[in-house]
Amino acid sequence: MTIRELLNTTKHRPWEVPNEKWKFYQEWNNAIFLHWEVELSEIKKFIPKELEIDLFEGKPWVSVVAFTMEKIRPKNLPAFPLISNFDEINVRTYVKSNNKTGVYFLSIEGGKNLSCKVAKGMSELPYRFSNIKRTENQYVSNNLQFKDKLNIQFEIGKEITEKTELEKWLTEKYVLFQDTVKSINTFEIHHIEWPLNEISLKNLEVNYPRFNKLIKNKPNLMHYSKGVKVIAWGKNKIEKTSYKDF
Repeated sequence: MTIRELLNTTKHRPWEVPNEKWKFYQEWNNAIFLHWEVELSEIKKFIPKELEIDLFEGKPWVSVVAFTMEKIRPKNLPAFPLISNFDEINVRTYVKSNNKTGVYFLSIEGGKNLSCKVAKGMSELPYRFSNIKRTENQYVSNNLQFKDKLNIQFEIGKEITEKTELEKWLTEKYVLFQDTVKSINTFEIHHIEWPLNEISLKNLEVNYPRFNKLIKNKPNLMHYSKGVKVIAWGKNKIEKTSYKDF
């Protein structure tokens, strides 16, 4: 699929793609999604007051998404594999603001130190380096500073042809929200609807001490995806004083 075809594939989106020129291209490939239903009182501790926690049938969710970032580049420049390709893990929850629902990152790890520094410097997203190794059926990460560990051994199952409303709610998000000291940054994105497969876990060790009241026991739901091509627009900063209180 060309970028033009991607930008013209929009029927699945909840709102139109931005009118502004896009800024970045990237691919999120071979993704593992692990989802937990969590308590509202616990997730509130991690979300800035300017953002409203999004709920599915009255409950918030947290997801661990482990994938491989590839070919990330600015619009008019080629990808540089030493920086553009790296494994990534994000721990995310779901929020809404200004009538748009999207993703808020509790944590983002990258498997290349230089890639993390470049990505954090350009986006202000909370990238940090972790030792990550992946093979065809295993994804392993270790962060000594935060004592975070992830070890997923899995097998990919059959394609999911009829998604539930929850599966769509957890995966089809087209804006990212992140806070800094003075502002809430938003990033509009676009991709085709995630192709999803069933996944079975042969082993799962997930230990994020900061989130041990959110991520625990077996996930309530999990998926695998071969990935999507992604278009991203520039960062939009909104001063925190501009937000209403919820």
